[in-house]
Amino acid sequence: MQQAGAPNFFINSYTGAPHGRDYERWREELCRCMCRADIKPSEGNSIDCTLQVSLLGGILLAALSGSSAELLRTRETLKDGFDGMCLVLATSGRVLVSHERQSIELSDSQMCLADMSVLCGTGISNNCEVKTVRIPRSMLLTVCPEAEDRLALVLGDQAPIREAIVRYHALAANLGPHTDVVGQHLMAQHMVDLVALLLRTDADHTELANRGYSAVRLDLMRADVIANLSRGDLTIYSVAQNAGVSPRHAQRMFEQTGTTFTEFLLEQRLLLVRKLLLDPLNRWRKVSDLAHSAGFPDISYFNRVFRRRFGVTPSDMRGV
Repeated sequence: MQQAGAPNFFINSYTGAPHGRDYERWREELCRCMCRADIKPSEGNSIDCTLQVSLLGGILLAALSGSSAELLRTRETLKDGFDGMCLVLATSGRVLVSHERQSIELSDSQMCLADMSVLCGTGISNNCEVKTVRIPRSMLLTVCPEAEDRLALVLGDQAPIREAIVRYHALAANLGPHTDVVGQHLMAQHMVDLVALLLRTDADHTELANRGYSAVRLDLMRADVIANLSRGDLTIYSVAQNAGVSPRHAQRMFEQTGTTFTEFLLEQRLLLVRKLLLDPLNRWRKVSDLAHSAGFPDISYFNRVFRRRFGVTPSDMRGV
């Protein structure tokens, strides 16, 4: 099992027959201990899959891809007494979900909620991908008491919320384990709120989940900004459009955190240049090149705002 740069982030691949020392170790450490599930081939007699697992504030985010694998809650694994719930997200190809005596087929972007206190499983084949969100039962029922009424159903409505869940899964799974404990718990709660919003069947009592949805959209907008700092044409309009909100609403969401979009963008660009300046690999690169790579087309303006923010010039920063 490979720890991928953070204490709670693991990724590993396995290709081969479901027996032998390597298989047993991988099966025990990553599948049974972390995912609380057994694994077997879904096609033929061989397993072929990559499994990524992120532990985040009480929830577990996983991504399974490949051509033959099925994660299962078996009679043996049920002995652990775990009664959490798991949202299955079909992100690529055909995904089969078993739930007690039911068989559910999910196509791209469809989802299904499973109860991990009963026999259930998720299988992939033909180079498809599935993502999952494992949530403690009490944590989900606190914000969505009717969640148990939505078990083993194909969840194909509410496309904007399903899209937000898929995007936030990617953000939280990859960045969440690298944040501090408070940040991890906030991201976990935001994900649970999103799932609750997807599962709700009425318009009542949705304030808490809607607040989570707003927080998720703000997190996604921030991530969009950070991923595109080099773009000189990055504006509140393009970021808001990607998030599915109006520019005015996006601006209000930023302002509610005590900063404007413009201030956030400038701060992130300055932090990026500082990081580049302090990296020994960039020692021979011109300051102007580093500034341009962070989205500063005007070097005079960059020098002014950099000195105002950090109290030294970019050249002096490099010499520190």
